[in-house]
Amino acid sequence: MATYSDAELEALTSDLESDLVERKESAADGRKIRRNVCAFANDLPGNGRPGVVLVGVRDDGSCASLPIDDDLLTGLANICRGEVGILPLPSMTVQKRVLRGCEVAVVSVEPSADTPVRYEGRVRVRVGPTVRGGSVEDERRLTERRRAADLPFDSRAVGGAHVGDLDQDFVRDHYLPSAVAPEVLERNARPIGHQLRSLRLVRGERPTWGAVIAFGLDPQAFAPGAYIQFLRIDGTEITDPIRDRKELTGRLDDVLRRLDELLDLNISVRTDVAGVARERQRPDYPADALRQLAHNAVMHRSYEGTHAPVRVHWFSDRVEIASPGGLYGRITRDTFGSGDTDYRNPLLAEIMANLGFAQRFGLGLPLARRALEANGNPAPEFGLERTLVVATVRAAP
Repeated sequence: MATYSDAELEALTSDLESDLVERKESAADGRKIRRNVCAFANDLPGNGRPGVVLVGVRDDGSCASLPIDDDLLTGLANICRGEVGILPLPSMTVQKRVLRGCEVAVVSVEPSADTPVRYEGRVRVRVGPTVRGGSVEDERRLTERRRAADLPFDSRAVGGAHVGDLDQDFVRDHYLPSAVAPEVLERNARPIGHQLRSLRLVRGERPTWGAVIAFGLDPQAFAPGAYIQFLRIDGTEITDPIRDRKELTGRLDDVLRRLDELLDLNISVRTDVAGVARERQRPDYPADALRQLAHNAVMHRSYEGTHAPVRVHWFSDRVEIASPGGLYGRITRDTFGSGDTDYRNPLLAEIMANLGFAQRFGLGLPLARRALEANGNPAPEFGLERTLVVATVRAAP
């Protein structure tokens, strides 16, 4: 939960027109406090920041000299519960702070993702420094905002991230020319911020998860699992000696390009026949098949609620590519790999296509199967678990 510094709270104390603060001399009128908590949870202005009730401060911002003890703090913490509670219950904290020498109880209320929030069965909203009942139009806006929060994970805004966390030079110089027609770019002189929004890389004032994963200056600071672990294992078991280990981090295009290089480097193209090194007619694995499967793993994996990377484990007899997250959407065990598809991360899929890492949507697995068959490899095997998909490719005999 975001918290305000003392300096920020002191500024709010003096801002008599702010829609982010309510001042109360005491906690005697619990009903008015609950109305404000409800209004802050709805966040009709769309601040995206906590609203605060400052108990122990007069309307003019001066100190009310109210003793802030444990009983008061406990009472405030429980003020939204019970028969007259706020539904759905908002996320809030209560703490004692000292602002300019004045003891204050700070009730901090996070904007709810499940709006509209009601108190006594009524929607409450803030308009400037006042609280009023929500209108039909207010409820419609809050309902639409909740539906917008149901966007795919990669299209949602990243709390705490800023446009400055993106590699804007790369987006401008490399991604925009691949995503937008040249004649459109030539006559479109909009600032980079507007262009980022038009490509759904920014929502409001914050970058989306897809943008941070693809173009972040440090993507793993926000999505720790957004990397690829590569292991070359000298044997057939995970406990056998490791010949090579790489963790591919950074911008998505760089990660995928380095992965493609690793796949090419590890494919065997020579063998020993009668003591003489001779070129094989076919490699042990077709590079295109491994690329299709690995890119699919990155595109369709779950980035939400896990810090697990995509894993590429190269054994002496097989390659295993593990993607966090089970089957998604309308895809079932029966339709998996048939060319039918659904997108857990539609924005990342679009980005990868524009960057040249996904040429034909829905055909990654069929193309991998065709390349393996042409090279003499067995068909790929898939382990479909609830939270993991593992593709196993066995070497050509």
